[in-house]
Amino acid sequence: MSTPKIVILGAGYGGLITSRQLEKSLRNGEAEVTLINKHDYHYISTQLHKTGAGTASDDKITLHIPELLKTDKVHFKKGNVQDVDFKEKKVRLDSGDEIEYDYLLISLGFDVTTFGIPGVEENAFKIKSFQSTKAIYNHILRQMAAYKEDSDPSRLTIAVAGAGFTGIEMVGELVEALPKLCRTYNIPLSETRIINIEASPTVLPGFDQEAIKFTTNYLMKNNVELMTSTKILECSPTSIELDNGEVLPSRTLIWSGGVRGNTLLEKLDLPTSRGRIPVDEFLRVKAVENVFCIGDAALFMKDEKNALPPTAQVAIQQAELCGPNIIASLRGETLKTFEYHHKGTVASIGNKAAVGKVFGLKISGTFAAVMKQVIEARYLFVLGGPSLVIKQFLKIGKPYSKVSAATHQK
Repeated sequence: MSTPKIVILGAGYGGLITSRQLEKSLRNGEAEVTLINKHDYHYISTQLHKTGAGTASDDKITLHIPELLKTDKVHFKKGNVQDVDFKEKKVRLDSGDEIEYDYLLISLGFDVTTFGIPGVEENAFKIKSFQSTKAIYNHILRQMAAYKEDSDPSRLTIAVAGAGFTGIEMVGELVEALPKLCRTYNIPLSETRIINIEASPTVLPGFDQEAIKFTTNYLMKNNVELMTSTKILECSPTSIELDNGEVLPSRTLIWSGGVRGNTLLEKLDLPTSRGRIPVDEFLRVKAVENVFCIGDAALFMKDEKNALPPTAQVAIQQAELCGPNIIASLRGETLKTFEYHHKGTVASIGNKAAVGKVFGLKISGTFAAVMKQVIEARYLFVLGGPSLVIKQFLKIGKPYSKVSAATHQK
């Protein structure tokens, strides 16, 4: 009898944590595990706003995947997934390689949704990956350099679409980044504009009023122009048209208006709902043998009407159960039901302030910012133990790392 083959698609939060679970729990020779990802690095998606603003070094955001795998039980393969043949149980890569599996985990990340707004797909910068956010930072640098030549104010007007969790974190990081960039390019800070555009009546829709008030006051104090109850109608390379009749001269629109499941999911021979794959209580894809799905790719219903959101917290908790469930499947043991336990949400507004609720306690300001760092440290601990936490927190800024060298174009 051949050794069972486990294949994991995607090395985001879900895929990596599941890999670590399998490393810890599989017996030697019990299964062959292959982790497939299109890059050989994992990026901490909850800190992508820092990459976009240039406030953190590349090597604090990215982790080299082979270095995270502690044993020879998991083999890493770099490649782009093109298709999956569920009848033949094969994963096809765009390189032409085919990888057979007995158990498959789909843990592909999210894509950005632009709601079909004209010009956004072509002209806006998206917070979706390390490369896409690196492009934001390099674009801002180019605009500042160009401003020194033509004094075009549209080059210094940075608009962020969306004032939800991701948008506010991006705006907060820009507030911290721009003063330093202005000094570097000898441009008065007063000539720059940060504009946050949100269709809802307030920033941070869904947060409590205290968090909304704190965030609003903090941003206004730092000269951020808040445009709530405002929708973007169209975006060109040099302007943004709003539904209030205003046309903003801006060459930088950063889009954080919403996410959806990876577009590859809809190309697979699987049912999808809202761009995600429905799964059962054991995190298995319904009606498909030995296929699991977690994280942004999975649609897990917490009740009859509502699905769990595509967040890092959900992906990590699912991964911590998915590994043991895959092992239980191959051993013929009973699988465990997934139960999500929400531990709170903290949105950073730069490095010195944040808002949120942790274990039912409302927090804001500096203490909340510290709690945000604690949350990030916990993930690093789960992934690589105390040594990884110490290693990442001791890293100093490196403006041009081996990872970013090939990503300086949009």
